[in-house]
Amino acid sequence: MKQILLLILMVASTLSIAQEIKPETPKWQGKFEQLDQLLPTPNEYRTGSGSPGPKYWQQKADYVINAELNDVNASITGSETITYHNNSPDVLKYLWLQLDQNINSTDNLTSRTDTYSIKDSVSAKEIASNLDLYDFDGGHKIKSIKDAAGKALSYTINATMMRIDLPQPLASGQRYVFAIEWSYNVPDRMKGGSRNDSRSGYENFPTDNNNLYLIAQWFPRMCVYDDVVGWQNKQFLGQGEFTLTFGDYNVNITVPSDHIIAATGMVQNPKEVLTTEQFARFEKAKTSFDQPVIICTEKEAREREKTKSTTKKTWNFKAENVRDFAFASSRKFIWDAQAVKIANKTPLAMSFYPKEGNPLWERESTKAVKNTISTYSKYSVDYPYPQATSVHGASLGMEYPMICFNFGRPAQDGSYSDRLKWGMVGVIVHEVGHNFFPMIINNDERQWTWMDEGVNTFVQYRTQVENYPDMPQRRGPASMIVPYMKGDERLQRPLMTNSEQILQFGAEQYAKTATALNILRETVMGPELFDKSFKEYSERWAFKHPKPADFFRTLEDASAVDLDWFWKGWFYTTDRCDQSIDKVKWFKVSNSQNNIENKGKTVRKGDLSASAANKKYNSFDNGPEPLTVMPTDARFYGEFQNRIDDKAVISKLENKNIYEITLSNKGGLVMPVIIEWTFKDGSTEIERLPAEIWRTNEKTVTKVFVKEKEVSNIVIDPNKETADINSSDNIFPKTEEITKFDELRKRN
Repeated sequence: MKQILLLILMVASTLSIAQEIKPETPKWQGKFEQLDQLLPTPNEYRTGSGSPGPKYWQQKADYVINAELNDVNASITGSETITYHNNSPDVLKYLWLQLDQNINSTDNLTSRTDTYSIKDSVSAKEIASNLDLYDFDGGHKIKSIKDAAGKALSYTINATMMRIDLPQPLASGQRYVFAIEWSYNVPDRMKGGSRNDSRSGYENFPTDNNNLYLIAQWFPRMCVYDDVVGWQNKQFLGQGEFTLTFGDYNVNITVPSDHIIAATGMVQNPKEVLTTEQFARFEKAKTSFDQPVIICTEKEAREREKTKSTTKKTWNFKAENVRDFAFASSRKFIWDAQAVKIANKTPLAMSFYPKEGNPLWERESTKAVKNTISTYSKYSVDYPYPQATSVHGASLGMEYPMICFNFGRPAQDGSYSDRLKWGMVGVIVHEVGHNFFPMIINNDERQWTWMDEGVNTFVQYRTQVENYPDMPQRRGPASMIVPYMKGDERLQRPLMTNSEQILQFGAEQYAKTATALNILRETVMGPELFDKSFKEYSERWAFKHPKPADFFRTLEDASAVDLDWFWKGWFYTTDRCDQSIDKVKWFKVSNSQNNIENKGKTVRKGDLSASAANKKYNSFDNGPEPLTVMPTDARFYGEFQNRIDDKAVISKLENKNIYEITLSNKGGLVMPVIIEWTFKDGSTEIERLPAEIWRTNEKTVTKVFVKEKEVSNIVIDPNKETADINSSDNIFPKTEEITKFDELRKRN
C-alpha cells in the first residue's frame, strides 16, 4: 500500500513539475533539425552534395524560325521547325509546348481567376484594364502542326499549354522534328491589365506615329521535361515566369527596311541590313573597350521616323545554347556598343533606345551592361555569349537571353532626376544580370521565383555596391527588409511558395531572398567561404536545371557550414529576427585568496536568497556582485589522480569583470548574436556568436563573458546586420520604457 501511495505521489509530482515547466517550453522547436526530410532523396541524377549526378540528363530543343512583323496592323506571322532531342531515359507519347500569348486571348484563365474590387472612383485606364474592356483579339492562332513529312499532327490546347500527340512514342535517345505555323496580334503595352502583363507588345509614339516593338513569348516554345517533375506544364497566369529548354536558334525576322532590330544572338548578315557607315561602326565597336561606339545615330533615327518604308528586310540571327529568343524592332532605334574583356572572350555590351531615352541612355545604359556582365562573371561564371543588350521600353524591366527591356525615360526636355537615373541603372543591372540567373543557371521560374529573381537581386546588389558607390541601395542591406519583416504575417508567404500564391512579390521573392543571401555572406559564412560556395553552385549548374535542393546542398558541401537552420528559417517560414537583452548580471571574484583557505564559508553564483531573487538587472548602477570560487572537491575529478591548480584559476579571474547575459529570441528566427561591448574608457569590441548558440533552447539563452575592462554599455546587432525588427530592446542598460514593457510582458 505504501508503495502504491508512493507511486501515486511520484506521478502527481511529475505531473505538477510538467505543468510548471510547460509555459517555459520554447514556443519554437526544431530549428536545428536537418533539412534532409524536406528535400528530395539524392539519386544518380542529383547527388547529396548538390551536384549533377553521373546520369544527369536534360532535353534539348533546336528551332528554325521564320517570322514577319506587320507594322501596319501590329501582328506577327511565323513558322518554326523544332527538333526535339529526348535525352531522358523515358519514352514520351506526347510533347507539351507553351503558348504564353494565350494570356491575351478572349477567354483566358487569368481574367477568370483575377480578383478586383470597385472603389468610389477609378481611372478609366485602370477599370478598362481590370475589366477587360479593350476590344483586342489576342492569343496564338495555330494554323497547322505537321511532322517532318508534312503530315498533320493531333494537338490539344489547354489555355496557355498545347499538347502534341506523337504518332509513335519517342524513345530515349531519339529526336523528333515537327513544324508549326502560327500568328498573333501584338498587344498594346500601354493597355496592360490582367489579359496583357506588358512584358511583350508595342508602344506607340503619337508625335511621330511610330511603334517600338518588344517581342517576347512570341512563338510556341517547348516546356521543360526533367527528372524531378516530368513535364513542367503549369499554366502561365502572369506572375510565374518561364521554364525553358536549352537549344540552338536560327531565326529570320522580316521587318520594314527602315527598322533596326535588337535580338537574342548575333546578327549574321549585318552588311545586308545596315548601311556601309553603320557596318563600319559595328566592326569598330568590337575593339572599342574604353567607350561605346554609336552604330545608328540619333540623327539617322530621326530621319527614319519621318517616313515609313514600304520595302522589307530580313535580319538573320543565330544563338547557340540558349533557352529562349526575343527581339525588339523599331525605326526609332539609336544603337551603341562597346567591347568588354571577360577571360578570353570579348562580348559586346549594347544598347538600343529611341531619342526619347536620351541623354540618359547614351550616358548610362551600355556602361551598366558592361559593369553587370563583368561583375556577375566574377561571382558566377564567365559570360559565355557574344553580346548583352539593353533595350529601352516604357515602364518595364524584363529579361531574355542576351537581351532585356528596361525603363528610364527623361522628361521631354531631356532632364532627369537622380532617382530616375539610379532606378534605370538598377533595372538594367538587374535585367542584364538575369543572363546568368536563370538564362545560364537555368532554374524553374514557374515554380521557384526566388531562385532567379532573388538570387539575381543579390548579385545585382553586389554589382551596384562595387560599381556605383554613390547609388542608394534598396534591396540587399538587412535594415531595408525590416519594414516587411515586421509587417502583417497574414500577408506574408515563405520563399518556398509557388509563384502564383505569393502576395508581396517584390518584398519577398526579390528583397527577402537578396537580404538572406547578403546576411549569409556577410554575417554567417563570411565573404570568402560564401563566394567560393556560390561560384561552385554557378559552375556546377551552368547550362543545367538546378532545383532548390541543389542550391542548398551545394553551398553546404562547398563550405563545411551546416546551414539547414538558415534555409529552414529564411526560406520555409515567415519567422522574423527579434532578439533582445533580457538582463545582465555583473560579477567580480571577491577575497580570492581566502576562498581557498576558508572552506566553510561559500557564496555560490546565482544565490537564490530572497534579496537576490527580487533584484532587478536593468543597469550597472548597483555595481558588481561578489563571486566566490570554491576549491575543487575531489569528487569532481572522478578517476583522475592529477589535479588542477585552484589558485592559478582564481588568479586568472582576479580583477576581471564577469558578465552573465540572458538573451531572448522573440521572433522565432534563429540568427547569430552580434554583441558590441562599450567600455568605460570609451573603447569598443565586437563579439560574434554563431546561431548555434540557440541549439538547445530556441527561445532563451544565457552566456557568461569575461572582460578585462569594466563595461558601460552593451548592444546586440549594432550595425543592423540581422534584420532585427525591434532594436529598442537590444540595448543595455535598459531604458525605463523598455523595463516597464518587459515587466508587462512577463505578467502576461
